[in-house]
This record gives sequence, C-alpha cells and structure tokens, in this order.
Amino acid sequence: MIERKVKRITVKLKFLGGCNEIGRIAIAVKKDDTQILLDYGVLFNDQPGFPMHIPPRDVDAIFLTHAHLDHSGGIPLFHITSSVPVYGTKLTFELSELLIADFIKLSGYYLPFEYLDLRSMMKSCVFMEFDKPVTVKDMKVTLLDSGHIPGGSQVLIETDKKRILYTGDFNTIDTELLKGADTDYGELDCLIIESTYANEDHPERRSLEKTFVESVEEVVEDGGTVLIPAFSVGRAQEIACVLRTYNFKYPVYMDGMARKVNLIFLNNLSALRDPMLFKDTMHMVREVGGWKDRREAMRKPGVIIAPAGMLKGGPAAYYVQHIGKKKNNAVFLVGFQVPGTPGREL
Repeated sequence: MIERKVKRITVKLKFLGGCNEIGRIAIAVKKDDTQILLDYGVLFNDQPGFPMHIPPRDVDAIFLTHAHLDHSGGIPLFHITSSVPVYGTKLTFELSELLIADFIKLSGYYLPFEYLDLRSMMKSCVFMEFDKPVTVKDMKVTLLDSGHIPGGSQVLIETDKKRILYTGDFNTIDTELLKGADTDYGELDCLIIESTYANEDHPERRSLEKTFVESVEEVVEDGGTVLIPAFSVGRAQEIACVLRTYNFKYPVYMDGMARKVNLIFLNNLSALRDPMLFKDTMHMVREVGGWKDRREAMRKPGVIIAPAGMLKGGPAAYYVQHIGKKKNNAVFLVGFQVPGTPGREL
C-alpha cells in the first residue's frame, strides 16, 4: 500500500470591523506565519470607533484600497511604536494624508494617535501601480482599479494556488470622473465584496444624471440656491463634472477641503477618465476662499458643492442653516447617509 501525505492549505480570514455597519473596515488575511491587513478604517459616532485591535508585531503589511476614512482612518495606530509597511497607490496616499490630517485636527483628544504618527505612517508607504504585483513573504498581492475614487483599488491575493479578491468600495459603471472597475479577475476561490447598495435597484445612470441636472436647473431658474453636500474626495468632483457635461450655465461654487483635492487631481490627470473634461470643470468652478465668498455664493442663484457629505460638520453644515430658511432653495443629497447623521435625519 502506498501512503500519500496531502498538504492542507489553510488561509484564515478575520473580519475586524465593517460587518453590518458603515465604517471601520478591516480584514486580516493569514496563512502560516504571514499576516496582512486589508484596510483599517474608522467608524464615526459621537467618538471615533476603530476595528478590533491586532498587535502591529503580528502584521507583515497593510494594503489600503482607498483614502476615505472608513477604510484608512485607523492606520496610524500601527505607527505609534512600530513601522508596518503600508501598500497602495501613490494617489491614495496623497489623499489619505490630507484626510487623516484633517481628521486629527477636528477630533483632537478623542484620537489615540497624533500628527507624528501620521508622518511615521507616510514614511512607511510603499507605492504600487495597478496590475503590478508585490510579494509579502509567501503572498502575492496585486491591485486592480476599483472605479470608486481616483487611485482606489481592489486587492487580489494569491497564495498556494488560492486566489482571494477583496473589492473594497467599487463601481463597475463609467462615471464622468472615472472608468468602471477592472473586473478581469479570473477564477477566484474567495470573494470579499462591498455590499452597501446590494439590495438597491439603481436607475440607469445617464437618465439619473439628466433628471438631477434638470431638477437643479429648476430650482436655480426660480431664483433659488442649491446646496449639494458631498464628500471632498471623489463625489464633489463628480457632481461638478456632471454639471459641466450637461452645460449647466449658472454659477457653481466649491468650498472646503474639496478645493485641495481638486489640486491633487489636477496633478494626477492620468488617473481620470477624461482629463480634459476635468480641467474644463475646474475652470467653471468658483472656489470659495473665505466668509466673503460664502456670503456671495448664497446671495445669487446657483449651486454650492461643499463637505461634509452627511452634513456632519464642514461648510455644508453652515450653509444648510441659511439656505434652509428660504422655500425656493433646495438641498440635494447625493451620497449614502449613515443612520444617526444630520443628512439621514434630513
């Protein structure tokens, strides 16, 4: 009798946060003595909430899919006393540094890390390009375009002939800002998929854009001001590009951190679907530089695009108090509104 020993391949997944909630996304992938993290975000309540703790010494690398804080906001925790390498696209890190620095500024003593730890994190960054794999011990990791925000990625892990895909936040449809996600995955053994809108039946995008622009024009032509609360990274720029595509002829103002993001995008035009459209849009947009500009923006009919997207702070929280006083004005919510936020209440 011939005996054959079969090697058992075991890859363990541990979800540290982000299940049945919006925020603090973090997934640990472990095989033998190799362990990597996929994102490590923050949950916004009265005080910031972080994923389950995992000792930095047990982590070989962190792969960051994109800059939004629900995926990136907790990564400085791994750089207080350690220097865990963090992999992602160069653009993702440029945006993450901006968002996390603002997060630290606004959150103050509620956070267990500070600017020094953010700087340590940035020194530990390893830049990757789409479709060019890196190896962390016995895991091969490749980033694929997610179509979510500029620089955003999906993560494909290959180890001992097992293929695991983590989509992160992704979008398969072309938008004004980006091409749809790269879905040429090949055969997969495991799929970890973002599912915020899994049960939603979305209307056709072009039809939705047309209806949106027509509704905005109706308010403005009636002498009103439209406030569009939008996330600084991605959504604010997408909305502006939609208005430009449909030849919106009224003033469009942009306030808050979105202005800094505009500059980062202008320096990374190759990450966008239509660089010329974005440049034309930026020529159209009037940036709000201070209180005088804010008063001017509300004085005449037009559109104001401003963070925060859920009306939880930021210039949008200021604008809504004034714009909401006149019945011919309007507020258009263009992103997911987490339960408990002012946007959800509205």
